[in-house]
Amino acid sequence: MVSPPKQNGLRICCIGAGYVGGPTMAMMAHKCPEVTVTIVDISVPRIAAWNSDELPIYEPGLDKVVKACRGKNLFFSTDVDQGIRDGDIIFVAVNTPTKKVGLGAGRAADLTYWELAARRIASVAESPKVVVEKSTVPINTAEAISAVLHGAGKTRFDILSNPEFLAEGTAMTDLDNPDRVLIGGNMSESGQAAVAKLADVYAHWVPRERILTTNVWSSELSKLVANSFLAQRVSSINAVSAICEASGADVDEVARAVGMDSRIGPKFLKASVGFGGSCFQKDILNLVYLCQSMGLPDVAEYFHSVVTMNDRQKERFVSRIIHGLFNTVTGKRIALLGFAFKKDTGDTRESAAIEICRRLIEERASVCIYDPKVEANQIWMDLTAATRLDKTEVEKYVTLCDSAYEAATGAHALAVATEWDEFKGLDFVKIRDGMVKPSFLFDGRNVLDHDALRKLGYIVYAIGKPLDPKLNTNFC
Repeated sequence: MVSPPKQNGLRICCIGAGYVGGPTMAMMAHKCPEVTVTIVDISVPRIAAWNSDELPIYEPGLDKVVKACRGKNLFFSTDVDQGIRDGDIIFVAVNTPTKKVGLGAGRAADLTYWELAARRIASVAESPKVVVEKSTVPINTAEAISAVLHGAGKTRFDILSNPEFLAEGTAMTDLDNPDRVLIGGNMSESGQAAVAKLADVYAHWVPRERILTTNVWSSELSKLVANSFLAQRVSSINAVSAICEASGADVDEVARAVGMDSRIGPKFLKASVGFGGSCFQKDILNLVYLCQSMGLPDVAEYFHSVVTMNDRQKERFVSRIIHGLFNTVTGKRIALLGFAFKKDTGDTRESAAIEICRRLIEERASVCIYDPKVEANQIWMDLTAATRLDKTEVEKYVTLCDSAYEAATGAHALAVATEWDEFKGLDFVKIRDGMVKPSFLFDGRNVLDHDALRKLGYIVYAIGKPLDPKLNTNFC
């Protein structure tokens, strides 16, 4: 067994204490006890939360790792400048959302925060630094950031690309045992030395054969392509789910048959109401914009169809609810179970639940929401942004509940939007008895026992399954 490299005295700084920076740096500190890791952020409340017993994000296993390392070799601070001055390696893990205005709006990545971080590094750094792109960025970002750093800086900077491949809900497992670690660097002597320095950090716990080194552009593009491929599989099986409903086939049976082909495999072949999260849609749209800017319209259209199908799946689910409830949901109580974009996270970015709620509010339904992890303030913020209504208007149609049972009381229908495990163990007899009859259940994640629910008297719709004969399918 090869001994892990020793990097006594190495200091790592990460700018950005969010979903990427927090877990990644916590694992790095955990695996590299001789390395000092400091996470800096300008948000005082966020840093205070990282230093408290209630971390600002929920991720299984994160709490244990943070509390084991915090105050030893893992630190959280609002002193960004000191973190930059002290750091030998500086990770940048700031938000890079899709642009909302200006050139490329709705497709291109907004690199405002990245550029601000780069200018801060350039103005503060007094000794050579390795600057690492951890945020998902478009191809050629490293070149632009290098121009900013060297144009405004006083020292040498080596820029690396080190994209994250984490799945929320399993981030700590992904970090502990990654499929691969990708590091892209300049091919110069100093660039390759920087690559080796970062590779040595990961080699504390990742086998060398899983640490891949490329040029910067290949690394930047690989992250966009990886997420596009995964999203493509989700949209493909969701497209198949529509065929299954029209033909009487079962999407789970089809996915199992297809997934047993070793060339295809079973992962990401679970039909649902649609993918969400901070990465898939953003990265695909980024790739679409990249293709358009490179004069590749056919390629751009191909990748954009993945997002189009995802949007269509959400609309199809809402249409099933409306038409199932006899072509109107106005004034009817709909219990929405789940608001996070997936289980085991409190993240709601691009969650299918947001669009489901927006459409139901548009139809003047009464929506009662229960999610075990998402904060109330986050739900109100998401819904006011999606509907473009102020909170008092949204509150006319939306109620936040403390349990699934509270949400379901007096409801005409249940709609499962997030696959939380607790929903499988609900007392559906108790829920049925408190609902309006006939009682409808729309399973947007295919996580419940549909045959058992039908025996209890529910009229059930499940994505990609043979349609319940009692469900109204006459679209008016």
